[in-house]
Amino acid sequence: MIKKVNLKEAANAVEKLYVYDKIGHLNGHVLSVVNVENRTLEFHIHEQSDELFYVIEGAFHLETDEGLIKIEEGEFIIVPKGIRHRPVVKELAKFLMIELEGTLNKENSGDLYED
Repeated sequence: MIKKVNLKEAANAVEKLYVYDKIGHLNGHVLSVVNVENRTLEFHIHEQSDELFYVIEGAFHLETDEGLIKIEEGEFIIVPKGIRHRPVVKELAKFLMIELEGTLNKENSGDLYED
């Protein structure tokens, strides 16, 4: 079945912060939208897969061992597998995230993540 998705509408439909709404699957990858504000996760590494953050609205910083990288609305960044990183979000930001199914869990994405 083919399904069209509007990213802004999907992100706006998520009523609570930090809740990952899975909006699609692609070749073993999960596409999720999440709204985040005032949150810095612990540093972590994904050993099996790269991870993509696309900013639908707002902006955030991605921190790696090399420093902070600002990602703004309409931009995306791919974190290669094996790179230690963490998102640093001060103001409300809405993301599309794409990662290999099973990559995200409560430990590396917050307590509200559900499989």
